[in-house]
Amino acid sequence: SLPEGLLWQALRAHRLEGLHFRRQHPVGHYVLDFYCDAVHLAVEVDGAMHFQEGRPERDAARDAWLLQRGIRTLRLPARLVLKDMDGALQTILREVGARRRG
Repeated sequence: SLPEGLLWQALRAHRLEGLHFRRQHPVGHYVLDFYCDAVHLAVEVDGAMHFQEGRPERDAARDAWLLQRGIRTLRLPARLVLKDMDGALQTILREVGARRRG
């Protein structure tokens, strides 16, 4: 999707404070939009389909499954990525900082 492509341009090649993110990273039977192994963080870009009936519950079950394996999920609305990339990147950095402290 466009928001994922734009976010990838900001994350790839260690562009965000030297952090290494992988795109479309498989974990179990899931594929994560972005994954940073150094802090065990999945970043998911949620478009409108994530708010359709049944999807929030499936996302919550997926996030819980990942958390059981030590991977925290940060969900960013696609509209945030499109309208405020700096805000999206700052949100990721705050979560990375919390993971490093925690």
